[in-house]
Amino acid sequence: MCHARIPRALRGGLRLLALSLLAWPALASAFEIEEQKRFDAIGVEVAVLKVISTADTDLFAPLIHSFQERNPGISVDYSEASSGEINKAILAGAGFDVAISSAMDLQTKLANDGHARSHRSAQTERLPAWANWRDTLFAFTQEPATIVVNPAHFEGLSIPRTRQELITLLRENQERFRGRIGTYDVRQSGLGYLFATQDSRASEGFWRLAEVMGGLRARLYCCSSDMIEDVASGRIAIAYNVLGSYAQARKDLADRIEIIEPEDFTTVMLRSVLIPSTAAAPEAAGAFVDHLLLAAWGGPEAATRAGYPFPPIDLSEQTARRPIRMGPGLLVYLDSLKRGRFLAEWEDAVLQE
Repeated sequence: MCHARIPRALRGGLRLLALSLLAWPALASAFEIEEQKRFDAIGVEVAVLKVISTADTDLFAPLIHSFQERNPGISVDYSEASSGEINKAILAGAGFDVAISSAMDLQTKLANDGHARSHRSAQTERLPAWANWRDTLFAFTQEPATIVVNPAHFEGLSIPRTRQELITLLRENQERFRGRIGTYDVRQSGLGYLFATQDSRASEGFWRLAEVMGGLRARLYCCSSDMIEDVASGRIAIAYNVLGSYAQARKDLADRIEIIEPEDFTTVMLRSVLIPSTAAAPEAAGAFVDHLLLAAWGGPEAATRAGYPFPPIDLSEQTARRPIRMGPGLLVYLDSLKRGRFLAEWEDAVLQE
């Protein structure tokens, strides 16, 4: 049986309709956990704190241990999940006491829609206004979106320092880099979607870069850690919009990767924490939030004592870094129609036939 080929323009319209019907974020009763680990109380258990987070368990473990040293009666159940799954869990009222996510837009929407408890303390009062949204959502990191490369693939070439240099490099060396570029699959990754929408607002060059990567059959990923591994192994040569904090944490790969903060502008994500309105242990949750904020904002000594695993927060304005600000502006691209249009355009650029 012969099937008529659907024109590209019509395919884009059909995708837009489908994406609009699947409005994001959707309320779902089921959610997926990637990894779960229990950190037993040091002393007699008086409370169990249930944390759901996008941060790798191993990366966050030192912060949990230092929290338990100050609160020996609290056990911590730490569940690692994607930002989208965290959103589903909180909307479903799954009983978590703390939600930590790199997807600032989804966190802001949860707080804006009444799914976060208000929390005030000495630690929240010391935060700058841009790190505290309505006493419900708190920033405790500044993490740049970087380009990670494998220098071994650049023999005879200059490593790009801006997006335009990256575009030029790829256009002039198509055979060398075909199938060897990686970036987020923004349909699946909440953080990838956030970075992409912020890039598109900051520069028209984002769509040119997306088309170039699509023409070279870019590999699509769920998360930064997988991209970093593949750059280090040589499977890909370049990964775009990788979390710099994760790349810096891989000291074992330092001799095989180079981390670049784009000099034209570097988008900076603020990892945020909230206490869900359905938290069963709000007092323990408040103590944990304060512990994170003290580690982040209390200076080098506090960070060291807490085992804070992220680069220090940089308050200098004399850099190319552009922090994403928490607030209603982040909700624009969560509108189902706007999201549908963005994803349809992204698919046309990146998923070229």
